[in-house]
Amino acid sequence: MHHINHQSAAIAFEFRAYRRLFRRPIKTNHGIWKYREGIILKLSDHQGRTGFGEVAPLPWFGTETQSQAIAFCQQMPTRLSVGDNFSILPTLPACQFGFELAYRNLTRDIHCAELDIRHYSALLPAGEAALNAWSPLWAMGHRTFKWKIGVAPVAVELAWLSQLMERLPLGAQLRLDANGGLCEIVAHHWLDRCDRLGRRIEFIEQPLPPNCFDGLTKLARRYQTPIALDESVTALDQLKAHYYRGWRGIYVVKPAILGSADRLRQFCEDCPIDLVVSSVFETDIGRQALIDLAIALQASSSENPRRALGMGTQQWLPNDGLDDPDWEALWQRLR
Repeated sequence: MHHINHQSAAIAFEFRAYRRLFRRPIKTNHGIWKYREGIILKLSDHQGRTGFGEVAPLPWFGTETQSQAIAFCQQMPTRLSVGDNFSILPTLPACQFGFELAYRNLTRDIHCAELDIRHYSALLPAGEAALNAWSPLWAMGHRTFKWKIGVAPVAVELAWLSQLMERLPLGAQLRLDANGGLCEIVAHHWLDRCDRLGRRIEFIEQPLPPNCFDGLTKLARRYQTPIALDESVTALDQLKAHYYRGWRGIYVVKPAILGSADRLRQFCEDCPIDLVVSSVFETDIGRQALIDLAIALQASSSENPRRALGMGTQQWLPNDGLDDPDWEALWQRLR
């Protein structure tokens, strides 16, 4: 992590862990996800400024675990000297993101931008529950929805898809997320059906496992329905590698687990890509960083499609105060 120069003599460092039980478990091809764990970081300088950051690991996407992140925070000094050029290993990408964010927030006035709700894609429950779950989200203003697939037999899920598309208003767009869980034959079934639905399916996310670059490329050439990479590009180096190998489809990027947001922003400014900024169920601290990043990337690249952010996740999180835009109050709740 590159250091940021401060005029102050020393910066105090504290951290507090959190654990949030989802309102209902999230089913994905990776398994059942019951709770979100993470760490809030707090930096304070002698001028009375504070900078909050967030570490939100996702081990099945290749990041450190919560316990590894806590161990890293425990071995950090409680007072950081100015010009401390400590480096954070690439094996700790969620920590990289969190500490960089805390330093950035220490030296700027916090403004909480919030986009219109139609700019956020809402996550539907997997399986048959999606058939009714979209309606209240539509009423809130969402127009883009994401549905996890690959959690039931393909014939059953395709039947649910038909029912869902009959119910969704014509102005709605649907994203399908396979989490890398389909084989090539099943992926062909899905893409064939999606092509027949016209442009109502915005894209299929990661239909094949991350190690199937050639297979993903063939699918992208064969079908009209766009394909997005997600699990294939969980680290910045992977994102760059796929770009230089020629992937010109969509990239779903989770900045909170990718490492340095500054390096991500720089890459996207140098090499404009078709990007969807996506949440990993952060608190308001991480969420604000994602919104700021998305706004900055849209400002720097006018030719890319302005896709809805993958951040319509609030309805899955408990009302526990960790979505409070008053970050000091959020911090105090973790005592």
